[in-house]
Amino acid sequence: MATAAAPPADPTLVLLTVEEAARRLRIGRTTCFALIRTGELESLMVGGLRRVPADAPAAYLARRRAERRAA
Repeated sequence: MATAAAPPADPTLVLLTVEEAARRLRIGRTTCFALIRTGELESLMVGGLRRVPADAPAAYLARRRAERRAA
């Protein structure tokens, strides 16, 4: 059975849900929350909702790649 493809990312979004950020990083929701909890992935609260800035997943990957090159 074929799975449905994820909808294309909306380039106008400023904030992502944790689930959307996890999809962009191709990781699970729990792993995404773990990255947020440790401060590795930037997030903020909007009211009672946790949101991730749209540029935060790319910034996280850039830091990880730089760390890998420096090692």
